[in-house]
Amino acid sequence: MSKSEQRPNHPEAASPWVISTRELGRRPGGMRDYRRTVPAPAGFFLEVIGIPEGEPIELEVKLESASEGVFVSGTAHAVLVGECARCLEPIADEVTARLGELFAYPDSATEATTETDEVGHVVDDMIDTEQMVRDAVLLGLPLAPLCRPDCRGLCPECGERWADLEPNHSHETIDSRWASLQGMRGRLASAVADADPAENAERR
Repeated sequence: MSKSEQRPNHPEAASPWVISTRELGRRPGGMRDYRRTVPAPAGFFLEVIGIPEGEPIELEVKLESASEGVFVSGTAHAVLVGECARCLEPIADEVTARLGELFAYPDSATEATTETDEVGHVVDDMIDTEQMVRDAVLLGLPLAPLCRPDCRGLCPECGERWADLEPNHSHETIDSRWASLQGMRGRLASAVADADPAENAERR
């Protein structure tokens, strides 16, 4: 599809993510502030941590009119849930993602010289902030969240959390070079025990 054939998606006016720019106008320098609480859609989640679907995201944004479009800045704040990357214990945290993106006017140079998915767009005097917020939130999530900075994780032998084990917790380890000999010793002992009692008496 050529650049001229590409069209940005039309925003759903009823969506809480969509903000009208009509009151802002196109004169550079105009500003308006907005505060909204938006339920998180699916997908605001990395592998082990994120914002559960339906949980509130607090948006505080400022719209500024510029010659090329509308610049949106502000923050998105939400509570996170997940599990520790080391010990798998449930954890809770918060994220405050900083926002900053230009939404281009349909007749601007920015609109004409960029691909549809490279920049936000003003469509019928509306902007959809969901993708901008999603990108900022996901970039702000920790890749390996921890229940505490010094978490030691799980014991590799029994799988229990080190934090729940005694300080001297340990497991007997057998050198692999002797493991087969110990197995032979066990089988020999079992064979002797199962032998005929009379035969054992003669041997004594």
